[in-house]
Amino acid sequence: MLVFFGSNTPNNQPVTTKYIHYAKKQGTKVLVVNPFDEPGFQRYWIPSDADSAVLGTALADEFFRVHTGGDLAFLLGVVKALIASRQVDASFIDARTTGFEELRQHVDSLSWQTLEHHSGASQESIERFAHLIGEAKSGVFVWSMGVTQHRHGVDTVRAIVNLALARGFIGREKCGLMPIRGHSGVQGGAEVGAIPNAYGMDSPVGDEGSARLADIWRFQPPTTRGLNAVETIQAAHDGGLDALYSIGGNYLETLPDPDYVEKALRNVPLRIHQDITLASHMFVEPNETVVLLPAKTRYEQDGGGTETTTERRIIFSPEIQGHHVGEAKSEWEIPLLIAQQIYPERADLIRFDNADAIRDEIARVVPAYDGIQHLAKKGDMVQWGGARLGEGGVFPTADKRARFSPVPLPENTLAEGYFFVSTRRGKQFNSMVHRETDPLTGAKRLDALMSADDAERLQVKDGDAIQLKNAHGEMLCRVRISPILPRNIQVHWPEGNVLIPPNIGDPECGVPDYNATVQITPL
Repeated sequence: MLVFFGSNTPNNQPVTTKYIHYAKKQGTKVLVVNPFDEPGFQRYWIPSDADSAVLGTALADEFFRVHTGGDLAFLLGVVKALIASRQVDASFIDARTTGFEELRQHVDSLSWQTLEHHSGASQESIERFAHLIGEAKSGVFVWSMGVTQHRHGVDTVRAIVNLALARGFIGREKCGLMPIRGHSGVQGGAEVGAIPNAYGMDSPVGDEGSARLADIWRFQPPTTRGLNAVETIQAAHDGGLDALYSIGGNYLETLPDPDYVEKALRNVPLRIHQDITLASHMFVEPNETVVLLPAKTRYEQDGGGTETTTERRIIFSPEIQGHHVGEAKSEWEIPLLIAQQIYPERADLIRFDNADAIRDEIARVVPAYDGIQHLAKKGDMVQWGGARLGEGGVFPTADKRARFSPVPLPENTLAEGYFFVSTRRGKQFNSMVHRETDPLTGAKRLDALMSADDAERLQVKDGDAIQLKNAHGEMLCRVRISPILPRNIQVHWPEGNVLIPPNIGDPECGVPDYNATVQITPL
């Protein structure tokens, strides 16, 4: 069984569809949990496979619709149903986990009426999903930003883990948990320290980790956590930043409430933008100074570079020789040059002669990345953690057991006359839009995906103009009738960010909540 939660894989990771197609040929069943029946999951034409290129592939076997933010209630209901039907893996739970009894008591205390209300799914639908999972011999659970970009995203991931543990779908062949990353630098960057609360994997910010690095680096790094993206913009807005150094990305078009972000960027005395292309946030007028630093692309990096895939494979990308643009420097070289100017007394301690030296350093500082120092040519790769995490049901905890989490049920109630609205991606890469119309859905950038039931209640039809409005902002759209759960609306991102309030996110990880509730007025 292959299950996708809050993920539009055919649109956002289209190469993956080839492997889903091969899996289905071997008998894999595909389930999708989402407010919207994504057309790419209904049928997708895979150009590298002759049969699929001509006939298309029906990727999803069944869709299970939930409210925006309703995944957590749905998952708690699935565990409740599995326990009731005695389809949990009792031997795995007893031998390899702790905390199951607390979870059982928690789901027993939740009525089906409550679970239906918060999830948007019926008891019958939840029990159908549980039956399919209960009958499966193995399963891989995949999730993406439809799960994580909520104020309760961490707890929803814990609920997915609960489900996998309840069925024993961890640590053995054809089983596992798979969060999808959107960019090649996201996973590896975080794992080697580009994150506010850790120096690298298994090394949280604090005295112990700082002392270890001081032994390696011969100077003491800070022991206080940094700011995530949301906190950074909030600090800038409040006048708490002297300088902002941004490598890649586009704060103005990727964070909620672009007006708030623009005011924050204007408030920073010094902004430094390092990138391979121009982006709109660079053109926001500065408080005093903006500096633009051109960087080479990943394929022009002196000495090559690496990326870490969703499968935890650290892959080497060699430098492609040829024309180089002007004074652009390797991405790793620019911050080093700046650091050496800021700390001339440390210049000899923060100098790397080449990219090989950086990979040697990563292997010393982040033990899980041992092997990266040997990558030197195209095709070289190493997979940290081995083929599967938790192999054989042995987990990296003190007692070697995995832990169930009795996660609380978040409030997910709509006021009368309101609709859930979530932001989705179209034919785009991050905030860079490649086509005004999404070829999979047929939706234009300012279309609002709406159910036929909602359109009938609002007395609107396909193509009619409507206004989405809440206490935070408003957006003018056109109706696009779609297979979506009633009282749920989807609009494109970043256009829909005007409806999303700033500074609201998951309290544990800080990821912004890109969802809201709105009223709809026909125009």
